[in-house]
Amino acid sequence: MSTDLRTIVAGYLPTPEGNAALEAAKTWALASGSRLIVVNTGRHGDYSHPNFASARDIDAIEAELAESGIDHEVQQPTDGRSAGDAILGTAASSSADLIVIGMRRRSPVGKLITGSTAQQVLLDAACPVLSVKPRA
Repeated sequence: MSTDLRTIVAGYLPTPEGNAALEAAKTWALASGSRLIVVNTGRHGDYSHPNFASARDIDAIEAELAESGIDHEVQQPTDGRSAGDAILGTAASSSADLIVIGMRRRSPVGKLITGSTAQQVLLDAACPVLSVKPRA
């Protein structure tokens, strides 16, 4: 793992994929002494959607990162931007050195089309993107 990372942005959803992204980002942040910014937003501006983490989820993430000694911030933008725009905007404004996102396992046909958020982040990010899958 590279140790010249200063800021890592992780896209988070309260799903196995989101947890895999958070764990990978946490590992990289610990190894490099980086600041970690976790971004969670609603689905297409719907903040009642299960993708929008509960206060309990956010508190648990905050406690876990604090206990690990990671300099961190957890953001839940409610400005109506898509998840991809929120992640990319946070990465740009924080001069992120790495973005970490979770990916779903897909069928052979589904592999032809990546999820819209993942595709947007992978194609438009100005820094490296690490995509991770949950363990089977």
